[in-house]
Amino acid sequence: MIKGLLKKDLYNLASYKTTLIIVVLFCGIAIIGTDAIYWGSVVIGIIVGMISLSTFSYDEMSKSNKYILTLPVTRKEIVLEKYVLAIGATILGGILGFIVTLLVGNVMNYLRPDNLIDINIETLLATSVGGMFGISLIQSIQIPSIFKWGAEKGRIQMFIVLFVLVIIGAIAGFLLKQAGLSVDIEKLENILNNFGLVALILLSCLMYFISYKISYKIYKNKEE
Repeated sequence: MIKGLLKKDLYNLASYKTTLIIVVLFCGIAIIGTDAIYWGSVVIGIIVGMISLSTFSYDEMSKSNKYILTLPVTRKEIVLEKYVLAIGATILGGILGFIVTLLVGNVMNYLRPDNLIDINIETLLATSVGGMFGISLIQSIQIPSIFKWGAEKGRIQMFIVLFVLVIIGAIAGFLLKQAGLSVDIEKLENILNNFGLVALILLSCLMYFISYKISYKIYKNKEE
């Protein structure tokens, strides 16, 4: 049944096809006018990854889950399908962002041979993975919120949570500075260079897993 649920959501997302192509092309053109080319992979990845969450709005407007639950499908499968779609969109966004940014960079170098941009594949890969991690963090927070409060209220709750996290981070940084504590930047850079990408991928998987467990617990006890 997960395959059928995926087909349903992908059919709903088909309406975004033209918009997605236009946005990706716009991002590519915008990147040409700047030297911050690595941000292209992040922006494109976020756009593609976050589109998957719009399926919640479709389900809410059409009240499709009430009908789906009359079929031989479990609530666990409904929740799992949303995460499969979200993870797939995140991976697709990262790959698409990497490819488009690489192509745009080479086009820029061809059009402006007097102002070549050094495109480092490792840096571009790291930026793309970092962008995917950011998307997974947002999705991991937002999906349980949507299951709990609905599409509209879920988005509001997500922004509140992110705002609180930013405030906590700022306060923690201030307290550490006041206490005279500091982070060894050189050691941190070495750790990130050696294990950074693997750590981000593993952390993303952990966040998705915890988020899925929370979402399933919420939806299992929710009345449709």
